[in-house]
Amino acid sequence: GGRSVIDPDGFPFSAKQTSSLNMVTPRSQGGPTENDPSPNGSDSKESGQDGDPGKKSAAAAAAAADAANFEKMEKEIKEALAKNPKLDKLKDQVQFARDKDGLRIEIIDKADFAMFGLGTTTMTPRAQALLTEVSKTLAALPNKVAIRGHTDSVQFANTDDRNNWSLSAERAEETRKIIEKK
Repeated sequence: GGRSVIDPDGFPFSAKQTSSLNMVTPRSQGGPTENDPSPNGSDSKESGQDGDPGKKSAAAAAAAADAANFEKMEKEIKEALAKNPKLDKLKDQVQFARDKDGLRIEIIDKADFAMFGLGTTTMTPRAQALLTEVSKTLAALPNKVAIRGHTDSVQFANTDDRNNWSLSAERAEETRKIIEKK
C-alpha cells in the first residue's frame, strides 16, 4: 500500500520543468575543491587555522571580485531581457540565486512558456533566444559553467530505452551546445 514516489498527488507543488546554469568559482580563485565542497575549500586555508594572511586577503579579494562579477552579470542579463520586446515577457522565467558554488541562473518553465516540447530535446525558438541573451553575458566571465536539465514526471509511453533521466541529460546537452555557439 501507499503512494508511488512519482505520484503527482503527493507533490507539494504542481509539476514544472526547469533548467539551470551554475557559475562556479574556479579553485584557483578560492572555489571548492573535490574533497571539500565548502565555498572556501580545504586548500584555501580559510578555516582560520594557521592560514597565511596574504592567502586570506587574496581569497577574500577573489570572492569580492566574483560577487561583483555576478552582480554585474545579473544586471546585464536583466537589462538585455528588458530591452528585447520578445523576451521582456520571459524575464520572470529567469531567476538568480547565489549558493556555495557561485551564481545559479535558473530558467523556469511556466504555463505559457516551455523551453522544450513535451518529451523532446528540441528547444523552442523563444527559449533559444532567451538562452542566447544569457550566453552573451556568460561568455565574458572566466568562471566554469555547470548545466542541469530537468523534466516533468510524465512517463514515456511504449518505450523501454527512453526515460526522463536520459531526457534530462539530453536537454542539458542541447543547452550546452547553444551556450557554446555564443
